Amino acid sequence: MLAIIGGTGLTRLSTLQVAHREVVRTPYGDPSSALLFGQIAGRDAVFLARHGHGHTIPPHRVNYRANLAALKQRGASAVLAVASVGGITSSHPGDLVLPHSIIDYTSGRASTYFDGGDQNVVHIDFTHPYAQELRECCLAAARAAGIAVRDGGVYGAVNGPRLETAAEIDRMERDGATVVGMTGMPEAALARELGLPYVAICVVVNHAAGRGDSSAGISMDGITTVLESAMDKVRTLLDHVAPRVPTAGTGS
Repeated sequence: MLAIIGGTGLTRLSTLQVAHREVVRTPYGDPSSALLFGQIAGRDAVFLARHGHGHTIPPHRVNYRANLAALKQRGASAVLAVASVGGITSSHPGDLVLPHSIIDYTSGRASTYFDGGDQNVVHIDFTHPYAQELRECCLAAARAAGIAVRDGGVYGAVNGPRLETAAEIDRMERDGATVVGMTGMPEAALARELGLPYVAICVVVNHAAGRGDSSAGISMDGITTVLESAMDKVRTLLDHVAPRVPTAGTGS
């Protein structure tokens, strides 16, 4: 079953034909929201709102472990995660980006299921954090839908909820990050620990601090305007991706 995690601007998925909702408990606490089960384009799917259905959970307070564990527990075989990001290089507000790698600048988050105690130490391979076969499904769907998606990028994951300084963005660009967001980690790593193929569909909602029209400051009203139009493209993309994702998963 395909799982979709919605971020800022996608707290509900209008194209999901909801059959039922379910409150799931996990050993790691409660997930951000009830899970919505139904179909997208004839494909069984489950939707989870990362920040809660009322968008009340800030990125550093999201219970990422509970979210991924709940999806796995209820039969998810692949995860499409939608996230809003700022564009550092090569992208502009309204663009969709499918990153191929990630740099983790976060701290203080519960970032692993292998947390000691009576468990064996486990080191996952995270060389390529996003499942390539699932990325190819998304790119093929974008071509079929006539939606422009940038193939490749490096997601710089920061704590938030504040936005970054221009100097911080300068540093990230030197490191090789091309977009910046607040929810990419540890979500991607936890999915890998659970054996869930995972891809991030990033919506560029603003130029990052010190870039383009954000050189003097970032307009929150501008972000809202971009989100409203860009999420229509995301919903269309998801409609085309869902039938392409293999039922049994897509490898890593």
